[in-house]
Amino acid sequence: MDYKVLAKNILSGVGGKDNINTAWHCATRLRFKLKNDKLADTQKIEDLDGVVTVVNSAGQYQVVIGNAVANVFEPLAELAGLENTDDQVVDEKDQPKENVLNKLIGFISGVFTPFLGAMAGAGILKGLLALFLAFGWLTEKSGAYQIWYAAGDGFFYFLPILLAFTAAKSLKVNQFVAVALAATLVYPSLVAITGNAQTIDFFNIPVVPTTYTSSVIPILLAVWVMSYIEPLLNKIFPEAVRNIFTPLFLLMIMAPLTLIVVGPLGASIGTLLSSGISAIYNFAPAVAGALMGAFWQVFVIFGVHWTFVPVMMNNIGKLGYDPLLPILSVAVISQAGAALGVFLKAKDTKMKSLAGSSVATALLGITEPTIYGVTLKLKRPFILASISGAIGGAIAGGGQAHASSFTLPSLLAIPTYLGSGFTSVMIGLGVAFVLGTVLTYLFGFSKDTNVATTGEHTIEQKGNHQIIAPVEGTIIPLKNVKDEVFASEAMGQGIAIVPTSNIVKAPIAGTISAVYPTGHAIGIISEKGVEVLLHIGINTVELNGQYFKTLVKKNQKVTIDEPLVEFDHQAISDAGYDTTVMLIITNTPNYDISVTENTLATDHEWVLNLTDRHIETSNNYKGEVQHV
Repeated sequence: MDYKVLAKNILSGVGGKDNINTAWHCATRLRFKLKNDKLADTQKIEDLDGVVTVVNSAGQYQVVIGNAVANVFEPLAELAGLENTDDQVVDEKDQPKENVLNKLIGFISGVFTPFLGAMAGAGILKGLLALFLAFGWLTEKSGAYQIWYAAGDGFFYFLPILLAFTAAKSLKVNQFVAVALAATLVYPSLVAITGNAQTIDFFNIPVVPTTYTSSVIPILLAVWVMSYIEPLLNKIFPEAVRNIFTPLFLLMIMAPLTLIVVGPLGASIGTLLSSGISAIYNFAPAVAGALMGAFWQVFVIFGVHWTFVPVMMNNIGKLGYDPLLPILSVAVISQAGAALGVFLKAKDTKMKSLAGSSVATALLGITEPTIYGVTLKLKRPFILASISGAIGGAIAGGGQAHASSFTLPSLLAIPTYLGSGFTSVMIGLGVAFVLGTVLTYLFGFSKDTNVATTGEHTIEQKGNHQIIAPVEGTIIPLKNVKDEVFASEAMGQGIAIVPTSNIVKAPIAGTISAVYPTGHAIGIISEKGVEVLLHIGINTVELNGQYFKTLVKKNQKVTIDEPLVEFDHQAISDAGYDTTVMLIITNTPNYDISVTENTLATDHEWVLNLTDRHIETSNNYKGEVQHV
């Protein structure tokens, strides 16, 4: 694959470099903060070879690539000039407002993502060393053990320094001053004093003896406070001396402030969180395991899983273990099992290939390609995987399994679960994987999907097009409408609907080709060339837009089922107009059209089945309908 070409196409799809505020990548996704996400062409990006899907969540526009994400990001960064993105000035007028939760998720994601791989590797190394000790392959006094333990544990011991660097980058303050502040918290002599419960003071102000090695929340709070003080100091000092005096006074202010106020506050918050999690878990460990096993991948979809990372790391720092990580591994492995079920059952070559590769990546802890490319796309496998995760999570939680160090939930994390509850987590992992596979194979597909479903509404057979009803109501034959032009099918074949709702939605994905000023008609050209005209009411052009509100613009990309027009069908009827909505295929000669008549129109039922006349096809799919 040519990653430069893919990067160029993605850059074009997100609206060009001028539409990017910041961009970075995690293990599987390109993550963008766009000035205006409406300028991004999501459908165009999703159609690119090499892109699994696009997710617009938690204030981030995320393009899911998979394991090759770094290969794509490098040329994209070069094309967009992203090496200086942290110094870009954001135009607040162009930047959509984010709620507090989205800001928090974005901050945590930006802090942990850069070193997530290294952190996972260090955690696995500590788990392997515990395994080596258990099997007697190494002793704690051996040089190999001590060196490897220093490599694994050193990462977590000095974690505040790493967090300071990435947090400062995220908050756009001096990274090296933040690192110096973190180094103060883990300075050996201060660690020795607090470790012995000795007290010191700062000009007679007592310093609370607290240990900050391996901590998370105190340094994040400290850098956040620093982000308010640094700009004030920059305003006070002239530019000629600012580079020296701002860092000097920042350290003089922030070091004692952190040790006296901010650090103890952060430590107290961390203790409260750990105690709360432990209390809930200890009260009903099996229930907690079932809930986390069922909903963890849902959290991943919405991006809120990042809020759990500092909590889990804080648990390990404060308690010496975390009860959530083993359960999360169960949830991850259940998705791998579901992907295997799809692989064994699927007949579609592309889906089979994607599912097969997704099994391996999910087992290694990377589930985004599995979720967005396979299980969530097919719906049932995702639900069955969540059920399997709940059962396996209940087993792991009921056995009170613990993780001794932080790493990505996956099979590689198993050594970190050695100790209390190890047997239960192994059983939970096995049950989740086997159940995910078997349930998906047996129940993961409806008869209608023919094990080839690739989208929410349609099976893309070659030359076959399915169109849904654009509005809820009763479908009637087009020849029965009280308009000679439409009834004669002179403009093309189609259907008519007597509406019972006030929202007209896109019956097919495509581009808006025409928007009439009066709002009574919309034209759409689908991605495969089907030309659709939606006409709301008969002679309603005479209303001059009254009772109509257009929700889209010409040339706008729309997805199937996306709202297009809001209208008041009761008011239009009271004004003396026929409210029947017509759906016309204006390039009818290109297709053989099968019309589902005399049915209730709902937003998920096919009303038209089109087959290209110049392409031979079979197995024309028809959705279920409800007869009046």
